[in-house]
Amino acid sequence: MKTGFKSKRLVFVVVLLMAALFAVGCGQGNQGSETPKEDPKPETPALSGTVTIAGSTSVQPLSEELANAFMAKNPGVRIEVSGGGSGAGIRAAESGAADIGAASRGLKADEIGVTSIAIAIDGIAVIVHPENPVNDLPFEDIQKIFRGEITNWSQVGGGNANIVVVNREEGSGTRGAFHELVVGEDNDFVSTAIIQNSTGAVREAVLNDVNAIGYISLGGINDSIKTVMVDGVEPTVENVRAQQYPIARPFNYVVKKDAQLSDVAQAFVDFVLSDEGQKVVEENGLVPVK
Repeated sequence: MKTGFKSKRLVFVVVLLMAALFAVGCGQGNQGSETPKEDPKPETPALSGTVTIAGSTSVQPLSEELANAFMAKNPGVRIEVSGGGSGAGIRAAESGAADIGAASRGLKADEIGVTSIAIAIDGIAVIVHPENPVNDLPFEDIQKIFRGEITNWSQVGGGNANIVVVNREEGSGTRGAFHELVVGEDNDFVSTAIIQNSTGAVREAVLNDVNAIGYISLGGINDSIKTVMVDGVEPTVENVRAQQYPIARPFNYVVKKDAQLSDVAQAFVDFVLSDEGQKVVEENGLVPVK
């Protein structure tokens, strides 16, 4: 009896050992078949730093909206936008006083130290007081008004009153573009024009004088002011895009030639030219370039 018990006990131990060995072997086999885990991809470092933009007061509102959209995506970035005029913006970019200059005109022949980047297309609207009965002006009559060759509203279908021309200051990109596109490079603005130093100031001056006429960026139009059709064409984004409205110009960012932008400034420019940035352009009443 004792011998039989020992034999049964030995068999039981052997079975346990075999089961243990089988389990170990299966475990090793399963480990060998597991897919090795990939190392996690390194995260892209968050952008941080400051970008300064200076120049055209016409481009300024668009720059502010683009900056707000970019900063919302990149909380570590601060973008500072200021005006001063297109000429000042170009000089600031060339000297390094600003990372990016803003210009509402093309570069002049002597502005060779910078490179321009088109970010939008803008129409320039001719504006009058809301009570002015004139709704449409031929392009040629607009030329003559701003040259001082037409001086009374009665000459263009209005009342018998002297025309008060409101102009922008020297160095303004809007003035430069209007001079080139309307007045003509070989002609001068009327010398008696009232000079204002921003889009908003021109709009307010026209609103305060029923006999005034001026011009502002398409993006500066609001419900308070009256725009004039040019040769029967309204100053709208659709008409500028269709190349039907005759007074249009580029909005440019300007950077120093042969100088590399900082990573954060380059990222902002890339954003402006992206689908998301160009949507901001369109939402601000301007024509995208992409």
